[in-house]
Amino acid sequence: MRTFLSAVLIVLVTLLVPASAVAYWADRELGDADRYTAAMAPLADDPAVQQVVVTQTTRALAGQIDAGPFQPGVDALLGEALHSFAGTPAYRTAWEAANRAAHAAFLDALTTGHGNAVTVDLAPVVASIKSELVADEVPFADRIPVTRVSVEVMEYDNLGALRKGFRMLQIAGAWLPALALLLAVAAIATAVHRRRAVLATGLGLAVGAALLWITVAVCRRLTLDDLPPDIDRAAAGAVYDALTAFLRTTAWVVLVAGLAVALAAWVTGRVRRTPGSGTP
Repeated sequence: MRTFLSAVLIVLVTLLVPASAVAYWADRELGDADRYTAAMAPLADDPAVQQVVVTQTTRALAGQIDAGPFQPGVDALLGEALHSFAGTPAYRTAWEAANRAAHAAFLDALTTGHGNAVTVDLAPVVASIKSELVADEVPFADRIPVTRVSVEVMEYDNLGALRKGFRMLQIAGAWLPALALLLAVAAIATAVHRRRAVLATGLGLAVGAALLWITVAVCRRLTLDDLPPDIDRAAAGAVYDALTAFLRTTAWVVLVAGLAVALAAWVTGRVRRTPGSGTP
């Protein structure tokens, strides 16, 4: 019974590894504005993401500058100026402001918001762009109106269900990793042959880490395949990779730690069985 109970606990630990990582990620990474912004910061230099930002901002501002008969030329000039603006320090500042706004809108929709869409106000971004373009003496840049420009960044058929799921992950993120660690200790303490239990627990952690890595990879493919045709897949993939970087890193760390524990237990057993090792 002790051996059977230990085996069951090790299986539970294996299954809890990906669940714990996802719950912790939802609670501490997606739920924290600073960590979310830091995760998205490298995307400011991603060419595919830059192109999407420039395109969306150009569409939002097109036609809002009163240039009379010169309107088409001004819109084209604005697009070229935005391309030059991407990659500058001011652009990175605007990118951070946009991501903080997106994170606030995302959390509001998943916690206290209503409806099935998440919108972001690009007014801080537009203000930063206008200031930079005016400083560079771009024609008509001073006429860019800094008004509320709402852009829909997410639409979901049943956002209410997503809210419940996200809330459950936030709650689980506080205790699920601790439960996995407690069950691992219990599995070793319960076993008749503890060295073997340590080896099996280490392998269980490694298998759980592999399951986590596979889950992230499969969800990436499903997410990109489910995108509308007008969404840039390269940019969406870069965003997905940035948001799930914590999960991939966790998978590798747990995999290495689990294999190290299993190897140490195996080597210890071999040493103890070696003749002349000092064991009577």
